[in-house]
Amino acid sequence: MTLFYGVRRPARRAAPTFRGSGRARYIECVVDNKLILITLLVKLGVAAAVASALARSRTFQRLLFAEQRRPGQTVALLAFFLVPLTLGVWMRTTVPNFLAADISFETVILLGLLLGPAWAMVAGAVLAGPAVFHHEYLTLPFNLALGLGAGVLGRFVETEEIWSFTPFIDLSLYRWVRRNLRKPKFDRQILLLFLIAAMEICREWVARNLPHKTGPRRLFALTTDAWGLQVLVWLCAPMVVGIALKVWNALRIEIKLEEQKRLLLEARLDALQRQINPHFLFNTLNSIASLVRMKPELAREMTVKLANILRALLKDHDTFVPLKEELSFTDDYLDIEVVRFGADKLRVQKEIDPQTLGVLVPSILLQPLIENSIKHGLEPRIHGGTVTLRSRMNGDRVCIEVADDGVGMGNRPENALRRDGAGIGMKNVQERLEVLYGDQAHFKVVSSPGRGTLVSIEIPAEVPAAR
Repeated sequence: MTLFYGVRRPARRAAPTFRGSGRARYIECVVDNKLILITLLVKLGVAAAVASALARSRTFQRLLFAEQRRPGQTVALLAFFLVPLTLGVWMRTTVPNFLAADISFETVILLGLLLGPAWAMVAGAVLAGPAVFHHEYLTLPFNLALGLGAGVLGRFVETEEIWSFTPFIDLSLYRWVRRNLRKPKFDRQILLLFLIAAMEICREWVARNLPHKTGPRRLFALTTDAWGLQVLVWLCAPMVVGIALKVWNALRIEIKLEEQKRLLLEARLDALQRQINPHFLFNTLNSIASLVRMKPELAREMTVKLANILRALLKDHDTFVPLKEELSFTDDYLDIEVVRFGADKLRVQKEIDPQTLGVLVPSILLQPLIENSIKHGLEPRIHGGTVTLRSRMNGDRVCIEVADDGVGMGNRPENALRRDGAGIGMKNVQERLEVLYGDQAHFKVVSSPGRGTLVSIEIPAEVPAAR
């Protein structure tokens, strides 16, 4: 049995009884076979550790999963692979029996599948540097040919088939046999599996048949006369490639799910936003219609105010705005309602903490609550009443309150907000807070018959970043 790894084999024990005997050769074979088995196992662990370590880097994730990369970004992505793995090749050539540190063969295949032939050949040339320095001269042309072949294979196989490549060979073969017995077709997954193994077989053949007679081997490879063990060596390469792809594909799926969740929340938030606009406009137009004949000047003034509100609603705005902007938006709405009810029946009070004016709040947060207070609290009351807006800081949170001294909500429980009289406004605000903040938002309603209603909102206090 022979082991090609590019370093000097330790001298045999000086045991005269067994020197040259079959017993000594058997002992040497067992030791070398154990070394190969250990190397294969450690190699799988190294591949998993390196893939997991790279996956923790946000920069690596952004570069690896980018749909399009500039040349500079591709070079940066290559650096994540080449810096540690070139060091691994150097360690393999200098530290005896530390063979598992060299996974350059599998790395070139990975880069060929993911980045294409040109970049894989560049990576192969860099990874061949330490080996060529230690007189393994066939490593450079072999890596160039390997990068070219893997890159061409990557262009032939679909991207999703590459990411779904699995190291569980037995399951793949079982699915392939079952699928092709029912409906025969060409399977690129199995092709990818066998071609990676074939590249490993080719490397072993070159290392075995083109050795140097007097010096170190020209190409690193693990070879043995034990066929079962040699088959494991051949299958180790697709296993290492599959492990890395499995780790990164799990991360890729997780990122996609998070993106889909974000888009879903944005869509839900947009639906809630669209839901409130027609409701608000309907009530405002009703107010204007009631004044057109009797008080045309006031109707005109309200129309101007409405135009200001529409301008604010129709322009592109962020999900969050400073509380100062939100209060400015509600001022126009309150002006319309004061004109509609009369200054003697609708009074507005503000108790705003100046420290809260710069805190970010969801856009169009207060208007539905104010509208609810006026419509369901003050309008049924003959003498009208007062709407009070308050804000204050509570540690790292901001508390916003909308209170009225109207008729109250009777004996209805708070859950009735989702079913009846409080209408679309409160339900909308509560759902938006749940979407944006989850459990970090507190929405509370306290109402007393004949004394009014208090709506309290407490959310994390965030301020816009300085520009």
